[in-house]
Amino acid sequence: MIKQIEGGVCAPQGFRANGVHCGIRKNKIKKDLALIVAETNCAAASVYTQNLVKGAPILVTQKNLENAFARAVIVNSGNANTCNENGIEIAEGMCKLVEQYTGIPSSDVIVASTGVIGQKLSLEPIAGGMDELVKGLGANSSAAAEAIMTTDTVKKEIAFEFELGGKTCRIGAICKGVGMICPNMATLLMFVTTDVNISPHMLQKALTADVKDSVNMLSVDGDTSTNDTFAVLASGLAGNDEIVAPNADYEIFCLALHEVTVALCRMLAKDGEGATKLLECRVNGAKTEDDARSAAKSVIKSNLLKAAMFGCDANWGRVLCAIGYSGANLDVRKIGVAFRSRAGEIKVCESGAGIPFSEELAKKVLSEDEIIIDISLNDGDCGATAWGCDLTYDYVKINGDYRT
Repeated sequence: MIKQIEGGVCAPQGFRANGVHCGIRKNKIKKDLALIVAETNCAAASVYTQNLVKGAPILVTQKNLENAFARAVIVNSGNANTCNENGIEIAEGMCKLVEQYTGIPSSDVIVASTGVIGQKLSLEPIAGGMDELVKGLGANSSAAAEAIMTTDTVKKEIAFEFELGGKTCRIGAICKGVGMICPNMATLLMFVTTDVNISPHMLQKALTADVKDSVNMLSVDGDTSTNDTFAVLASGLAGNDEIVAPNADYEIFCLALHEVTVALCRMLAKDGEGATKLLECRVNGAKTEDDARSAAKSVIKSNLLKAAMFGCDANWGRVLCAIGYSGANLDVRKIGVAFRSRAGEIKVCESGAGIPFSEELAKKVLSEDEIIIDISLNDGDCGATAWGCDLTYDYVKINGDYRT
């Protein structure tokens, strides 16, 4: 059984964290520097943005993880350290500061940055905040989660507990990102810790498989960021037999990892920039999993559909329109669509055509803050789920002066 617990990235054995304000951000009440450290060298796995424009921290992290092990994560918010001529130097400098203050080799550090692109970043404030940051290391997952936020309105962290071979194991995470979200084999900034004993190869295998049905099915605005990094560290301190091949323990670990990523995807989508509603698109009856994923993601990404959800308008034609250009192999004459929420369910389309429904009930269903778009393709046995949010006036306001 997998049960939710408190503690975030500090819930698993062997991890401490902290977050402070060091001065990158002008607002002194906003934390802007986070650190996660492990007692032991950890198996590490990661995925990154596939945007050709990549933040310098990604390039440094990729180099540091060539041996698939790491012991620390340092992250700053308020500046993406992207498209800067000295970006590599700054990212490497952040790793060296971790070594200076903790003794952890700089080559064992994952580094990440988030914020404005093309703005120079100085090491001075980061160096100035390191003493406080390191002295405060402890069970401070929430402080670290707060320090990586940009336009997020709430901290995002979670943890779960489960058993492998009679040993109690834990997995925890923090993440950020509510705009510039449409990941492709990566996501925003997401850092997962676990005390499961698992080889780097199997950890990477689990992560690579998971993102197909979790973070890759998340979209707020269709924009793929330059700094997306998703990294997992496994300390092995739970004491279970090392997972070195696919087996029953590996499957349980994959389920626990998926619990984490899906929970965070829902948090991220619900906190999308300017959002008032979490949208969850569930597709079933597809010929293949890829068809189901394509259809669900296309609906979630549709600006017309997102705007309709903001206005509580059951404009189901926009759902079919998005499915139609998704590239999924399907028969449009078989599609059924329904909207569901805590307020009830309203069927709006059967066999690819509209059916009579109560506009009053539809408005009531769509007025809730969590809406399920239920799509039946009636063409196979495969399904997929995607997450997103409505498109509001505030999204434009936030991004109209994001830099200035």
